[in-house]
Amino acid sequence: MRERDAKQRAKSFDEVNLGYSDEEAHAEAMRCLQCANPTCIEGCPVNIDIKSFIAGIIEGDAKRGVEVLKARNALPSACGRVCPQEEQCEAACVLARKGDPVAIGRLERYLGDLDLACDLEHRCRPDIGAPTGRRVAVVGAGPAGLACAGELARLGHAVTVFESLHAAGGVLLYGIPEFRLPKEIVAAEVEMLVEMGVEIVTDVVIGATHTVDELMGEQGFHAVFVGSGAGLPLFLGIPGENLNGVYSANEFLTRVNLMKAYDFPRHDTPVWRGRKVAVVGGGNVAMDAARTALRLGADEVFLVYRRTEEEMPARKEEVHHAREEGVEFKMLCSPVEIVGRDGWVTGMVATRMELGEPDASGRRAPVCVLDSDFVIECDTVIIALGTRANPLLTNAAPDVELNSRGYIVAGPDGETSKPGVFAGGDIVTGSATVILAMGAGKKAARAIDEWLAGSA
Repeated sequence: MRERDAKQRAKSFDEVNLGYSDEEAHAEAMRCLQCANPTCIEGCPVNIDIKSFIAGIIEGDAKRGVEVLKARNALPSACGRVCPQEEQCEAACVLARKGDPVAIGRLERYLGDLDLACDLEHRCRPDIGAPTGRRVAVVGAGPAGLACAGELARLGHAVTVFESLHAAGGVLLYGIPEFRLPKEIVAAEVEMLVEMGVEIVTDVVIGATHTVDELMGEQGFHAVFVGSGAGLPLFLGIPGENLNGVYSANEFLTRVNLMKAYDFPRHDTPVWRGRKVAVVGGGNVAMDAARTALRLGADEVFLVYRRTEEEMPARKEEVHHAREEGVEFKMLCSPVEIVGRDGWVTGMVATRMELGEPDASGRRAPVCVLDSDFVIECDTVIIALGTRANPLLTNAAPDVELNSRGYIVAGPDGETSKPGVFAGGDIVTGSATVILAMGAGKKAARAIDEWLAGSA
């Protein structure tokens, strides 16, 4: 797929990938073998009929392709951009056995964008079932909550989504930068859910504004889905993390992405613009933070990771883009202290690492090299080590069972220990991908539908 020049894009929040033309999309679709047993569908967490939507492109019937796509996925333009298809549907493509798989994600994006190019009245609108008279509350307007809400609306239930922030989208808005996923794309796909009858209420914190019991009591909801994500950031636990200039990736990206700090003072959310920025971590969030820091004007950005590039969990495309744009990779390094002067960061002390035997994750475990400490000069440190469950909501639902790490315990269909309460996404699994969260939301929606039918 065509993309912007690396030097130019490193100074701009414009989208990096430019999408397919009609001719490019048709040429890529023609590579699909239209298998009798399409294994790619099994690789998709929401079971999109990939063979059929690609057939629509092959046959020049994009409208049918969109209809097939949106029958299973309410957010195709977003998913086409950010889902790790190379580990899911594309990994299961027959062509991947001997070469490059069909670019399923890029074709999904192509169709999703064609649909969004139409005015709202002419976009593909999934069929809505007859009203059931049952009301469902969805906690969190992120991928899991939105997928659940869309599926419940299709089944005829009245759905209200409660979102703690001032806009719907969850991590799609606050976590993923504009240059990977334009916010107008998210807003347009959420707009269609509203068109389907989903009510979205923002600035409401379940656990503070309302409890789960209040939703199912005085608020009159018949069931609740909790898809609030796991948004409490993890830190290193080393000296110096309280210095000015230290951010969690969550705060840094939320300020820039959702609150538009990159456009200060026109938007009045400030963000510290470092000249030498060290980002700690090796996942997609670390890549997003590093590439965002570059676009805010940093002279140097270092990615500090305790394993090698081969063990990085980030998508290969994001690693490639980060390197092209000028991010410097400092592999086999582990921070031991953040140092400063007059309350501000001046550097990071790190120790060299080497890889030992594989650990529980299947990756070789990093081991410290004795007497190998060195200093990385920097004025900003961004910690991108993942997240855990925020106890605010779970404390407000004491009869919902949690595991030892504070995540909600849920069955295969999202059922929890409290009748009528279901959960899915990161609040159950810990940090995972957008499409896995959506898959959990859709599965829970079908389970909620069955539960409501049985409790009528």
